[in-house]
Amino acid sequence: MIKAAYLHIPFCEHICHYCDFNKVFLKGQPVDEYLRALDQEMKRTLSQYPTNNLDTIFVGGGTPTSLNEQQLERFCENINKNLPKSEELEFTFEANPGDLTKAKLQILKDAGVNRISLGVQTFNEELLQKIGRVHRKKDVFQSIENAKTVGFQNISIDLIFSLPTQTLADFKESLTEAFSLDISHYSAYSLIIEPKTVFYNLMKKGKLPTPGEDLEASMYELLMEEMKKNGFRQYEISNFSKPGFESKHNLTYWNNDYYYGFGAGAHSYLNGLRRSNSGPLKKYIDQINNGVLPVFEEHEVTKAEQMEEEMFLGLRKAEGVSIPDFTRKFGKDPLQLFNSEIEDLVGKQWLEVNENNIYLTKRGRLLGNEVFQSFLGVCND
Repeated sequence: MIKAAYLHIPFCEHICHYCDFNKVFLKGQPVDEYLRALDQEMKRTLSQYPTNNLDTIFVGGGTPTSLNEQQLERFCENINKNLPKSEELEFTFEANPGDLTKAKLQILKDAGVNRISLGVQTFNEELLQKIGRVHRKKDVFQSIENAKTVGFQNISIDLIFSLPTQTLADFKESLTEAFSLDISHYSAYSLIIEPKTVFYNLMKKGKLPTPGEDLEASMYELLMEEMKKNGFRQYEISNFSKPGFESKHNLTYWNNDYYYGFGAGAHSYLNGLRRSNSGPLKKYIDQINNGVLPVFEEHEVTKAEQMEEEMFLGLRKAEGVSIPDFTRKFGKDPLQLFNSEIEDLVGKQWLEVNENNIYLTKRGRLLGNEVFQSFLGVCND
């Protein structure tokens, strides 16, 4: 059963130096036409792949709150009209500090949005400029105060570490500022330099002074220590929350469950099919206007791939992969299926196994990608 939906708003008023998501400058774009196309995509997809109730809806980007108030209101109306929701729905909107006005927050609250995720990245003003962010530290505090005033209790922020020229002291200071916000959830990621970004071009020219692997590992260890010290449980490699505030939506991905993906460049996983939508706005809108779903690529996931995905996605969670759940789902015991891989990783002290779960050690979290790669191409059937 499909329990989650992701919707993509690709418009940004500024493009950050590290971002490789599908996005375009807002000015001069066919925003209203895009929203109409999104409405049609939801209708068509739900008629083809129906579901009863969604537990989670996540609106990301781009910058969803770059829509003006009228567009935001209409967009939320379309979501509520098209998508069936459970009573326990987690409904998240991503936003940038600085463009989250009280009026927009009220529109979101009235539409049933109950979780806000802010792209903060760092509290260091100099670093904010270096990475191409236009908000400042004061904007973060103001946006969170506005959100709380309107009635939002479930607020998350994103942080990035291992930024160019960032020191361990810089990162510690950002964490101290972050904890002063009194919110319920944090996501923190190390910088990944992706092709087609400003940072990638600078790196190719030798003009991007990054902290290096050792300092990055020290920042991650500091992150884990400080989160624990401040009462936040690490429930996934990059995510920390107070009890009961774990992101249901992100857990959909790590539990390898089905989800809808609506919008230009969005990905979905529906009834064994992994699918990506056309990225360019014109192509996406044209496909919708021509009466078809805006599919760019489609792949039927084999049972072997499903089992491998179950391992490397599930191991991102602190509790790891449930041995009984895996066995129930696929009719095979993961300890037998991946016997030599698990034995090797336990020997390196990167994995631990107990009666019910296979999970990463603290050391294993530092080397997550190497662990995950161990499970690729192992299954045959």
